[in-house]
Amino acid sequence: QVQLVESGGGLVQPGGSLRLSCAASGSIFRPNAMGWYRQAPGKQRELVASITSSGDAGYAESVKGRFTISRDNANKTVYLQMNSLKPEETAVYYCNIKGLGHNNFDIWGHGTQVTVSS
Repeated sequence: QVQLVESGGGLVQPGGSLRLSCAASGSIFRPNAMGWYRQAPGKQRELVASITSSGDAGYAESVKGRFTISRDNANKTVYLQMNSLKPEETAVYYCNIKGLGHNNFDIWGHGTQVTVSS
């Protein structure tokens, strides 16, 4: 049973930075994609960034140039470096891992709160 545990959320001032981490436990089959989503109050959950087990990364337009996703396959961990944060990016950030190709799994973490406020 794969479990995901996020860490690194917190309160940051506008323009500040945070680094989120998500550690997976259990057996993970490749190929897969690990991603970060966020959900603000009253809004739908949206994809922020994702990265495949082969290292291909993609970003939401709104975070390009400010956020960087990376992963350490050996340690089954994915990171999200967030710079120049904006108040409207206050949300619960969720980690996700999905199987690709013939792998069929879709697992979520419990989320970590990010609050951008002065």
